[in-house]
Amino acid sequence: MPPSARIDSIYRYPVKGLTPEPLQTTALRPGETLLADRRYAIENGPSGFDPAAPQWLSKPHFLMLMRDVWLAGLRTHFDDATNVLTIRHNGEVAAEGDLETAEGRTAIEHFFATSFEGQIKGPPKVLTSPGHSFSDVARKVVSIINLASVRAIENMVGAPVHPLRFRANLYVEGWPAWHEFDLLDRTIAIGDVRLKVVKRIVRCAAVNVDPDTAQRDLAIPQALQRRLGHGDCGIYAEVITGGTISADDTIAAEQPELL
Repeated sequence: MPPSARIDSIYRYPVKGLTPEPLQTTALRPGETLLADRRYAIENGPSGFDPAAPQWLSKPHFLMLMRDVWLAGLRTHFDDATNVLTIRHNGEVAAEGDLETAEGRTAIEHFFATSFEGQIKGPPKVLTSPGHSFSDVARKVVSIINLASVRAIENMVGAPVHPLRFRANLYVEGWPAWHEFDLLDRTIAIGDVRLKVVKRIVRCAAVNVDPDTAQRDLAIPQALQRRLGHGDCGIYAEVITGGTISADDTIAAEQPELL
């Protein structure tokens, strides 16, 4: 049997590119992301996204850490009950708005347009569509990072590596480094919840940005390529049986069926 492990922490990202939000407990539904994960994105100039007929678009259409390092200097919070996004900049509340109203979205767009003029390609616009996720991949997934693999990367680069650089949903403790890649096409169990591992995550330059300092100070994908011959860290999984999960829950791989 593969080694069992536990969920160290859970995070969601209500607005693509903005602050991770920790969760102690979350519900998972089949074929869905975590609640409100990547529910919104901020268009960086006209993208052609149609909320009435949403189609997946690649991340360069939106504000994103891979290019817009200054995003890491903002501290944001999304309230599920009111749909209000609060943005703090330099320790002060800089903008607030209900992202489900035109007025609220305009307030957020005005902040980005005026505070970061010259650093964005075109008029910022808050995008959303019911049921759509602005994921980096064209499917609704839960992203998982093995903390032992993060420690292996620290050895490669010779520096501390903040796990939140990888912007995952679930951070797992207890697997050996890189064990997650052995789980491709396997089912993992968290209590009654079942997720199928569907893809390795190819890392981009976003992981080079320190989430605390907003500085691009490492070259992680390049280090992975030099040492391992690929730029992958983490896995995507699809929820196949729903339920509730919490930090400290045991996570284990199920035995593959014998054919």
